[in-house]
Amino acid sequence: MNLCVIPARGGSKRIPRKNIKLFHGKPIIAYSIEAALKSNCFDNVIVSTDDDEIAEIAQQYGAEIPFMRPKELADDYAGTIPVINHAINWFIEQNETPEYVCCIYATAPLIQVDSIQKSYDLMQKEQAEYCFTATSFPFPIQRAIKIQANKRLAMFYPEHFNTRSQDLEEAYHDAGQFYWGKSEAFLQEKPLFSEVAVPYLLPRNLVQDVDTFEDWEQAEALFKLYHTK
Repeated sequence: MNLCVIPARGGSKRIPRKNIKLFHGKPIIAYSIEAALKSNCFDNVIVSTDDDEIAEIAQQYGAEIPFMRPKELADDYAGTIPVINHAINWFIEQNETPEYVCCIYATAPLIQVDSIQKSYDLMQKEQAEYCFTATSFPFPIQRAIKIQANKRLAMFYPEHFNTRSQDLEEAYHDAGQFYWGKSEAFLQEKPLFSEVAVPYLLPRNLVQDVDTFEDWEQAEALFKLYHTK
C-alpha cells in the first residue's frame, strides 16, 4: 500500500494556526489534501495532528484521521521523521504495512498533482529510496556574503570573488513540498540528503517556504500569478 502523511500540529508559533489559516479562500492544508487525493497515488491520505480543529477541517476536505498524534511528537522540537515513523508503525500495528510513504507538508499551496505522480515514477525508475522536491538557488552560493560581529562584510568563499557566475557549479536546495520514500528507509532513518535519494526539480516560481508572514504574502502572490497564467 501507498500512504500519504500530512503532518499538521496545532502549536505553530510564528504564524498562529498556520496549518488552517485561510489561503486564497480556504484552509492552506486543503491544497495538500486535495493534491494527494487527486494524484491517485495513495491508498490512504492521513493527517497526523494533535489538534481537534485541524482534524475536523482535514476530514472535511477528505483526509483520514486514524489517530491523534501523541503530545511528545507535537512540541516545537518534534522532527518530521519521527512523525512519519509514528504513522508507519501505526499502520503496521493494524496489519497494513505501507510499501511507499509520501510526507506532504500542510503548508504547500503551490503543490502540483503531476509533481506527486512524476516524482513517484522517478523514484521507482531510478531505484532510489527517497525522492523529494528541490529547486536551484537563484544566486550562486559561492558568492554569498555574511555580516560579521563588527557589522562588516565577508565572503563565505573569498576565493570565488573573481570567478564568473557561469563558471560556478549550480547549487540546489530542498523545496519543502513533499518527500517520497520507502517505508524501510524512513524507519531506518536513512539520511534524506544523500546518495539514496533523487531530486524532483521544480521551477523556482513554484517554491516558497511558509514560515513567516512575509513568506505567506509571497506564497499568495506566487499562487495568484501561477493561476492567473
